[in-house]
Amino acid sequence: MRMVDVAATAGVSRQTLYNEFGSKDGLARALVRREADGYLAGVDRALALPADTRDRLAATAEWTVRACRSNVLVRAMLTGCWSERLPSPSLTAVASSCVVPAQRRADGPLPAPADFVALVRERAVAALAPPGTPRSDAGELARSCELAVRLALSCVAAPPGEGGVAELVRTTLPRQPSRSLNHL
Repeated sequence: MRMVDVAATAGVSRQTLYNEFGSKDGLARALVRREADGYLAGVDRALALPADTRDRLAATAEWTVRACRSNVLVRAMLTGCWSERLPSPSLTAVASSCVVPAQRRADGPLPAPADFVALVRERAVAALAPPGTPRSDAGELARSCELAVRLALSCVAAPPGEGGVAELVRTTLPRQPSRSLNHL
């Protein structure tokens, strides 16, 4: 990738790219962040569906598999399987004194695959556990969500058989969620 080619495609000057992102690595990190935000927005949509807890977690798993299959960058971010053609950007924060918001954000640490699992788990608990949910029930929900996401990621590497990832998640998760989550 050459910055001049990216600038021409974007319709901006090469200097504008450098001012905004600092370097090729800064641009790559910003792209990873954008794709991460898009993936997490899809997770939020799946968790907001008008369905019960198991079906919403199954929808989250389906979204994860779909996003990984349709976007090599999302697949690399979620699995940690980078390649020569798609090298991993540094996950650690980059020292920055930049005042440009896009570059400041790109310079921060990038999430590792385990971080994405944790982010999805936290979003699921926030979306699916009503206020006042007992701690043990929220813990059970967090484990169910983590299981759904990890099943989805395994289906990226080895596609599931008949019924797909949603059926796999539905049959793996407990049939009766905790009493306080039963109405969801």
